[in-house]
Amino acid sequence: MCSKKPKITYQEAAAPAAAPVAAPTDTGNMTTIDTEGQKRKRKAVGKKKLMINSNAGSGTGVNVYKRQCLIDNKKLSVDLSDPQRETAKKLYERLKSVRDAYTKRAEDCAAMTIPALFPKESDTDSTSYQTPNQSVGARGVNNLSSKLLLALFPPNSPFFRLSISDKIQAELVDREELRQEVEQALLRIEQCVIRYIETRQIRVTVKEALNQLIIAGNCLLFLPPAEGGAKLYRLSNYCVQRDALGNVIQIVTIDTLAYATLPDNVKTLVASDGRQHEMDEKITVYTHVYLEGDQYRSYQEVDEQVIDGSEQFFPKEKTPWIALRMVKVDGESYGRSFVEEYLGDLQNLDAQSEAIRNYSAITSHIIYLVNPMGVTQVRRVAKAKSGEFVPGRSEDIEALQTNKLNDMSVTKSYIDGLEQRLNFIFLLNSAVQRNAERVTAEEIRYVAGELEDTLGGTYSILSQELQLPLVRRLMVQLESAGEIPTLPKEAVEPAITTGLEALGRGHDLNKLIMLKDIIASIPEAAQMMKMDKLVLMLATSLGIDTTGLIKTPEELQEEQQQQMAMQLASQATPNLTKGMVDAATQSQ
Repeated sequence: MCSKKPKITYQEAAAPAAAPVAAPTDTGNMTTIDTEGQKRKRKAVGKKKLMINSNAGSGTGVNVYKRQCLIDNKKLSVDLSDPQRETAKKLYERLKSVRDAYTKRAEDCAAMTIPALFPKESDTDSTSYQTPNQSVGARGVNNLSSKLLLALFPPNSPFFRLSISDKIQAELVDREELRQEVEQALLRIEQCVIRYIETRQIRVTVKEALNQLIIAGNCLLFLPPAEGGAKLYRLSNYCVQRDALGNVIQIVTIDTLAYATLPDNVKTLVASDGRQHEMDEKITVYTHVYLEGDQYRSYQEVDEQVIDGSEQFFPKEKTPWIALRMVKVDGESYGRSFVEEYLGDLQNLDAQSEAIRNYSAITSHIIYLVNPMGVTQVRRVAKAKSGEFVPGRSEDIEALQTNKLNDMSVTKSYIDGLEQRLNFIFLLNSAVQRNAERVTAEEIRYVAGELEDTLGGTYSILSQELQLPLVRRLMVQLESAGEIPTLPKEAVEPAITTGLEALGRGHDLNKLIMLKDIIASIPEAAQMMKMDKLVLMLATSLGIDTTGLIKTPEELQEEQQQQMAMQLASQATPNLTKGMVDAATQSQ
């Protein structure tokens, strides 16, 4: 975590923006957020900001309320105290009927790649999975998810940047020192978030999520407000419902826990059925998350009873529940997977590989046919040593052959074509990334470009549904823990620096480098170019802030004048020395 809390000061033209915890203090035209002065207040708030009861966090009981939201163009009103309401379990069973088609396709995709990543609902921990007849699918999924992880969350560089609003930047134009101070403070916040991701093993969970997206097309990330870290839900463990614009309306998750691991109040609720429960008995817990206004509310149920104190609500843009999709389809609450688009080739490859395997097994089993009317004695042939002479005729004993070599050669050629296509699809033929602990930014940009060309718009979805929500939620948790200052939303917003934006800068950089090489080969072209503009564009394409780095025209003119003065002085020095020598000679 961060040991030093940055102090951020910026100029506000209008009224000061409200902060989530405490409003900044107004001093003339300057609004100051003093993190040290508010440290105790933020820590006092603590997890209350992350998990808020409907009555501003006071008490631990469940607050009875009525929720209203638009679902399928119908307004629903449900009272939690109403015994006739639709419980989370009933809602899950109702939404499950829509999800079943997607889980069936996910099972088919997993069967051709890595079956253990998406087991059937009837499978248990002791279930033995049959591996496919080919390894292209498994290698492709692991390779693609690794490259996605490298491009989306680079290990040696931040994947986002806290950008100041245009309004604040305009006000800091003439205050370079203040701007640099703000930029450095934001940089420390970015480093805090990146360090939090690494120390809480969030990257590991994201890698698992990418595997699920490639195979099943859907998964759910949950960032526990109190415990930290991340938890992954497979498609078979949750249901989601979206509106026409793709916004999440409600989510219902299912967790299976041992009775011994439940809190005391939940054990009491479970034991209310009057029977004795074993310590290792599996108990199903349902969590219902739904949108109400500009907030997401949630509560938990066991045995269709609301767990006391489980009701929470979160800001809409900073919810710990992140529902992910690989391929968006308008009008559908669930996404489609990457493997699903090429499932036909994988199934054909698996079938043909099985045929080749069976043929190889048959050909490796050697059988000899013996002429029953022949004169050759089989026992003497079987016992004969190498080089020994045995009486007989070669026509009496002959090895059995299938004579299917030509047919199998056609199958082998077909398999080679399938493997070539799938290797290209899953980027298995790429040798972009080196086997090294650290990779360069250019390698990351190259991988990102290759992924975007292959996947087509993947970053557009993952940046909006994975990277941005993840950053916003982690910043809320760090703010509540007092690790970073509370930043006004109107002034500072996270911006993703990987994916499409990075690709754009990378393509521009390649073009500018080509232009520079062309100019170097043509002497007349250098005189026509504004080199200061070219350098500025090169720095911009690399994502480098050129403030205070590139010389202004005034500074260049001043340096030229100094160089001219130095040249004149150097030219005048010999003449001055000669004059002094001549004057001394004449005086003698």
